[in-house]
Amino acid sequence: MTETIAAPDSAPPPLAGSPDITLGYDPRLTNADLAPLREQSWSSYNIFAFWMSDVHSVGGYVTAGSLFALGLASWQVLAALLIGITIVYFFCNLVAKPSQVTGVPYPVMCRSAFGVLGANIPAVIRGLIALAWYGIQTFLASAALDVVLVKLFPGLAPYAVVEDYGFLGLSLLGWGSYLALWVVQACVFWRGMESIRRFIDFCGPAVYVVMFLLCGYLIAKAGWGAIDLNLGAVKYTGWDSLPVMLGAIALVVSYFSGPMLNFGDFSRYGKTFAAVRRGNLLGLPLNFLLFSLLVVVTASLTVPVYGELITDPVATVARIDSTFAIVLGALTFTVATIGINIVANFISPAFDFSHVNPQRISWRAGGMIAAVGSVLITPWNLYNNPEVIHYTLEVLGAFIGPLFGVLIADYYLVRKQHVVVDDLFTMSKAGSYWYRSGYNPAAVLATAVGALIAVVPVLAGDVTGMHTAAQYSWFIGCGVGFALYYLVATRTRLAVRKAPA
Repeated sequence: MTETIAAPDSAPPPLAGSPDITLGYDPRLTNADLAPLREQSWSSYNIFAFWMSDVHSVGGYVTAGSLFALGLASWQVLAALLIGITIVYFFCNLVAKPSQVTGVPYPVMCRSAFGVLGANIPAVIRGLIALAWYGIQTFLASAALDVVLVKLFPGLAPYAVVEDYGFLGLSLLGWGSYLALWVVQACVFWRGMESIRRFIDFCGPAVYVVMFLLCGYLIAKAGWGAIDLNLGAVKYTGWDSLPVMLGAIALVVSYFSGPMLNFGDFSRYGKTFAAVRRGNLLGLPLNFLLFSLLVVVTASLTVPVYGELITDPVATVARIDSTFAIVLGALTFTVATIGINIVANFISPAFDFSHVNPQRISWRAGGMIAAVGSVLITPWNLYNNPEVIHYTLEVLGAFIGPLFGVLIADYYLVRKQHVVVDDLFTMSKAGSYWYRSGYNPAAVLATAVGALIAVVPVLAGDVTGMHTAAQYSWFIGCGVGFALYYLVATRTRLAVRKAPA
């Protein structure tokens, strides 16, 4: 396959303020943050650090630990982890390339498949999912900060009780911690992508240092012989273990499905696609396996040391008989959670909401819309109500698969990796991505059908077999979206008009 894009020297420079109309870029589609980059400076380490920030969080810790408690033998869990993360690595490379070679973020790249106006559909869907999870992750980080504050200032303990000092379901101390972290994240974000890059370069390695120290502390307490890679009894053997392993593989892919979809928001900064690919290799298969092993070793040692299995790293740190250790550990995990939150749930809606109205909503304004919205949804109530999560986040999440499938099918099969960058920013009816009034019916149809089929098992979980199928909603949506878009875009009256080479 060949690639045809605007040569680097012909790409417009990053715009300052309003777009440069002399470039022919329509103001309704352009601002300083959405325009193609002239300078791409991220190295393999920066991409590696991005994935470390995405993995090394309280959520990543609990997710990895839960896989070792599924009733599988440890080698089966490791095999499922390796297969799942390799799938993620492969898909991330696929979605990274179009944005890296064009220098545009995910929502702009979607214009190729969905049309210059239709791209707002995937942008809004991804933005809403990120907004909800931004609030939840901020709440989880604030809970870790509460542990530190109560340890340092025991007099604050009464204010952590919702029944005594609570408002809208959150304690007074919880509100203080949540708003403090809300401001910290907003400040890091407001300083721009270079500051964010430096921040995530620090977050991931910092957690490794604390994790190794925590693991070493527990080994010193319990001894090497206490390490057990099975966090629960082995319940499944032979063929009976296959469905459980497949479920574990699906869980790994689902966990990364959000950042994987909009990874183009970050790969666009990569120096070369080879650098991005190397960073993905280091940050995904290698890093995730090492982190998972470290998690299971640490979790298994909590049984002989504390008399119970603890899969929450903050709770583990809180058991240490040292104020300094508790503060260091809890603050590190708090910072790590801030890192993943900015990476996965702040930058994405910033680009996505800016894309809806580029001239009125800058990248920073888009991020602040997400930040304000994350408070209004009171995420602590959302997180404490699994049924609400089931019918909101998972239903929206079912759309991620089809969006991914459509984007990949369009770039690699329909367009043959040929993108006319300038046409991504024009409202001209002669533009390659105008389609029908700015929308590509083939992409909209494939997304709608794929999402509908994928969401049925989630909503019909009580029906026999549907609960199992719901685990694979991402794969179902992605497969249906991919196949249906390719067929409709190439074999029907809705076939797309290919741009001249």
